[in-house]
Amino acid sequence: MPDAPLPKMLPRNLDRDFVGYGRYPVDPRWPGGARIAVNVVGNYEEGAEINVPDGDPVSEGTLTDSGGADLGMTARDLASESMFEYGSRAGFWRIYNMFRSRGLPLTLYGCGLSLERNPEAAAAIREAGWDVCSHGWRFAKHYDMSEDEEREQIRRAVASITQTTGARPVGYYCRYAPSVNTRRLLAEEGGFLYDSNSYADDLPYWVDVMGKPFLVVPHTFSHNDNRFARGWLSTADDFFHYLKDAFDVLYREGETHPKFMTVSLHMRLSGHPARSQGIERFLDYIAQKDKVWICSRLDVASHWHAHHLP
Repeated sequence: MPDAPLPKMLPRNLDRDFVGYGRYPVDPRWPGGARIAVNVVGNYEEGAEINVPDGDPVSEGTLTDSGGADLGMTARDLASESMFEYGSRAGFWRIYNMFRSRGLPLTLYGCGLSLERNPEAAAAIREAGWDVCSHGWRFAKHYDMSEDEEREQIRRAVASITQTTGARPVGYYCRYAPSVNTRRLLAEEGGFLYDSNSYADDLPYWVDVMGKPFLVVPHTFSHNDNRFARGWLSTADDFFHYLKDAFDVLYREGETHPKFMTVSLHMRLSGHPARSQGIERFLDYIAQKDKVWICSRLDVASHWHAHHLP
């Protein structure tokens, strides 16, 4: 029998990095010698979703209790519309009070249109001094846009959030997947310290964009309450234990190699009474530990820029 032909070797110089920090992760040197930095993100998206009343051809029920498909209804989805409204009308304030009563920071992934449609929430975010990472002007599929259209979406989101909150966003996270142009367009726009359009690591890292360093602060689909909407979690206790297990592993590893943990919430999910209990339990659990830095995303990006130049 003749030898089987060798498989064709793929090029190694792909625009992807499978190595990262490798076996010896960088020491982030978190403030106070913390073993772990924990950032909680609240996705403020309500009112920016794809829907017929705003002139879209379809409505979506993404990450709601309806369990609806991402897109599909060509008529108004009144059930999903009201579930999104709950996040803005009630869920936001429950999460807001949870963090304010504990004196903790919360980063908002804010859609510009969502904040425009609830000036009281925008004012509360401004008064709390919380950072807003741009989540686009409204739900938009960056990967489907022309370069000029995406450039305009980024510009419009920055202008809108700056107007409603009084502070320019310095981070960006696409509502759907980014395009191959997104990071370059963010660098071109200027004023951004980081983007979070990656899930690739437990620590921030630098990438090259047009010959200059650009910081990535990774996001998470793991420590994320979207698991409720997808049917992977049922109770607040499920979420608490899931987050606790992740924290415990990273905290243990942090004795020698400190790490970064993001927790992602949605107002229309974790803002409901029963689910909110899981977040409260988690916040109170980590508050009992020493050498934990509970921080904003802006804090993390600023620290990396100051202490870990590429």
